[in-house]
Amino acid sequence: MKKQQLIFLIPVMFFSWMLSAQESMSIGKEEVLERVQENNSQLKISQQEFLAARAQYRQTNAVFLPNISVSHTGMTTNNPLMAFGSKLNQEIVTQADFDPARLNDPDRIDNFATKVEVQQPLVNLDGFWERGAAKNKMQATELQGVRTGDHMKLETEKAYMQLQLAHKAVTVLEQALETAQANLRLAENNFKQGYLQRSDVLAVEVRVTEVNNQLQYARSNVENASDYLMFLMGDSIDVVLLPADSLSVQMNVMTSPALPGDRADIKAMELATDARKKMYTASKMSFLPRLNAFGSYELYDDEIFQGDANGYMAGVALTWDIFDGSKRIGKAQQSKAEFKQAELELEQHVQQSQLELNRATRALQDAENKLHLTQLALEQSKEALRIRNNRYEQGLEKTTDLLGAETQFSEKQLEYYQTVYEYNYAVAYLEFLTESIE
Repeated sequence: MKKQQLIFLIPVMFFSWMLSAQESMSIGKEEVLERVQENNSQLKISQQEFLAARAQYRQTNAVFLPNISVSHTGMTTNNPLMAFGSKLNQEIVTQADFDPARLNDPDRIDNFATKVEVQQPLVNLDGFWERGAAKNKMQATELQGVRTGDHMKLETEKAYMQLQLAHKAVTVLEQALETAQANLRLAENNFKQGYLQRSDVLAVEVRVTEVNNQLQYARSNVENASDYLMFLMGDSIDVVLLPADSLSVQMNVMTSPALPGDRADIKAMELATDARKKMYTASKMSFLPRLNAFGSYELYDDEIFQGDANGYMAGVALTWDIFDGSKRIGKAQQSKAEFKQAELELEQHVQQSQLELNRATRALQDAENKLHLTQLALEQSKEALRIRNNRYEQGLEKTTDLLGAETQFSEKQLEYYQTVYEYNYAVAYLEFLTESIE
């Protein structure tokens, strides 16, 4: 019999040693939220998405700002036209250069030109509207990042509550294992004294084995919950986290939750829809002419990086693309369809969010009702176990009845803490659905 007890205790001792060998660390929810805010990879990705959108918006500054370029080119030629033109640019033409023989068969000439070009947009109506669309996209991306932060906060709270629940399950099952082992010792003594049959002792041994298996599974859940929290915090250290505060009921302060119109994801979709509308307007404005100014300043010489001769040119160009093979017509139709699609998606998202809020409100009410029932059931099972345990010690209760009471009490404890977790998550989820922009 002692050998059988040792066999039961080996897995428990092994898992206890494994947990003690791992580094453990106590951490509170506020610290977890802070570390997630600073180090979470998803939030960093969201930040980079905003920076990319902001860079795209800054590219539209080209609608107002000039395009300036500088070039230096060198060439050598004896082409009659190019040779004479190079001499004109270098301002070295003489009377002798007009000799027909020289004009038709000039000597080789070197020409180096330094050129500064400026192109200044004046009126580009399609560019103005595209700039407005890029700004809306940037703002929408920023709000999407805010909503991502809200979601990561909810996910972090959920993961932290799962860690709390996992530790509660370990505590409950450790107590159940201690009780089962104590009952096993009592059953063995009673068996030696002839008060119990061998089948009763075997039933208690089975109970010890079942609780032991459940405890191993619960400890694995602790490690899984710890790993996930470390992942959310952007850390890969293999450590068992201990929640600084125990799992308890979170009070619901919301009375009549309503869908906020300024929720980050809704505002982001409104801005995205407005951006589509502006892109549609920009595609229509592309049918209008464009007005741009241009100018250049040039330096010429027959030696590199020199400039004895100079000249400039300035002007204004009015361009109008009359027909480009119906490309702009198709682009305008595409922009219109995308704008209408964005409007429908926004309407659908608002309706779906309201539906989600209604479900979450009812889920919270159901969780509250279930919390009261499981608490009452836990108290009843605890009292029933106390009575049966007292009767069993006096030899007035069957072993199977005692084991059933122990099993029911452990199950009711686990069910109660599971309900507390579900209720707390329902509260957190409802807060997430009603989160407004600060």
